[in-house]
Amino acid sequence: MVQQGRSRGYDPVALAEWLEHVVAPRRDGVQLRRYYRFRRDRWYGGIVTGDVVGCILRCGFCWAHKFTWGNPRAGKLLSPGEAASRLIELARQSGVKQARLSGGEPTLGFDHLVEVMETVTAEGIHFVVETNGILIGAREEYAQKLASFHGAGIEVRVSIKGTSPEEFAMLTGARPEAWTLQLKALELLVAYGLEPGEEVYPAVMLSFTDEQGVERIREKLRRIHPALAENIDPEYVILYRHVEELLRRTGLKPRKAYRPGEVPPELV
Repeated sequence: MVQQGRSRGYDPVALAEWLEHVVAPRRDGVQLRRYYRFRRDRWYGGIVTGDVVGCILRCGFCWAHKFTWGNPRAGKLLSPGEAASRLIELARQSGVKQARLSGGEPTLGFDHLVEVMETVTAEGIHFVVETNGILIGAREEYAQKLASFHGAGIEVRVSIKGTSPEEFAMLTGARPEAWTLQLKALELLVAYGLEPGEEVYPAVMLSFTDEQGVERIREKLRRIHPALAENIDPEYVILYRHVEELLRRTGLKPRKAYRPGEVPPELV
């Protein structure tokens, strides 16, 4: 089981090694993955989503915490073919040409993710990888494999939790140094050939930072590639009822957040 020091926080990479056996077990040579729902949603101008169970972070503002880390044995185990078929069918029914895995961390069960991507993009459907980037930063071969989809109709959205290691630790409870793995993921994905600002870009949780924090992260991204600093996708807490309850429990107080029906169009 994962060791967690009271002051140091947990190690998300070590947590992944344990959690993967629960949410992405292998059977007969096939890596399965736990899903708790499939849906069409408004984000990205219209997209179909497979929501996966399990995450390696414990963010104190997470909208999906009941499934991402509340109960890792929830949902249903599906093969890559089963998951891809559901996404493709839902995309055709909904008339959209984009798909993603969301909810939990899709790089948990990486081989499963890759097979889903291969099947979905082969149908001409654009695929969005929403990730915290930590396992990509820790396992270089993940970045190399994702970059092999260059030109195939994918984008990798690396969601950075906070603008500094200290802010990251406050928001997630994880070890501060794990924050740098998110930046390392961007660095590797660019180095292996994904187009910065188009096929790979950062999203940054900004609800808990100030202008100095925004400039701090922008400068760090600029050092990796100028296009990353110019294409930050800002993230803000959405105050669903269950998120407000979680914020009360964790004691986090966002500087800026939105009610579900009041999210500006440019953030959708």
